[in-house]
Amino acid sequence: MINIFRRKPVQYPKFWEDYAQSFEQKLPTDLNEIRFVVLDTETTGFDYIHDRILSIGALTLQNKMIEVSRNLELYLEQDHHNADSIKIHGILKSEAIYRISEEDALQQLLAYLQNAVIIAHHAVFDLNMINKALERNGLPKLKNPAIDTSNLYKHTLLTTNLVKKKDHYSLDELADKFDISKKDRHTAMGDAYITAIAFLKIKSRLKEKDSLKLKDLLKMG
Repeated sequence: MINIFRRKPVQYPKFWEDYAQSFEQKLPTDLNEIRFVVLDTETTGFDYIHDRILSIGALTLQNKMIEVSRNLELYLEQDHHNADSIKIHGILKSEAIYRISEEDALQQLLAYLQNAVIIAHHAVFDLNMINKALERNGLPKLKNPAIDTSNLYKHTLLTTNLVKKKDHYSLDELADKFDISKKDRHTAMGDAYITAIAFLKIKSRLKEKDSLKLKDLLKMG
């Protein structure tokens, strides 16, 4: 008997299918050959359901180098704005910035990401905000593996009776620790750049740096 209630396969737009297809290519085993994408989002707040992404900044990091010219910076059209968060990121609703729709931003982000490994500071927040935006647009969650620089940094620290590791380290703390300029702090691209430099500094300090594999970084981050 034919099951007339069998659900039809979901048809996703071509840009999602192209993104998903990129994962058919295996990542290199050499860390230097792996393409990392360091990203940051500026948002209207911290509520995954009600708040929205205002800006996305992303940089490519490969072979120990930040490819500054190969970046992605997007500003999104959003009806929802929050006066309190504007004090942090400074993105005004009335500001004359070229903005695109959330769907267009996701399309450009996925095309940029492909099968790269994502690096972000407090990555859970950025990934959840992006995944909620994908969900609103009828798309699945991101498929990329991700590394959190806050978690990774803790593996460079010694724990003693006098000094205990904190649960979280802010991006400001990492910038101060590694003497990274905070000139463009609290812009998506500026924070992505700080995170990229911090990641390179952290990786160079890890005890296992000479034998590090991607699986090790993913386990630590």
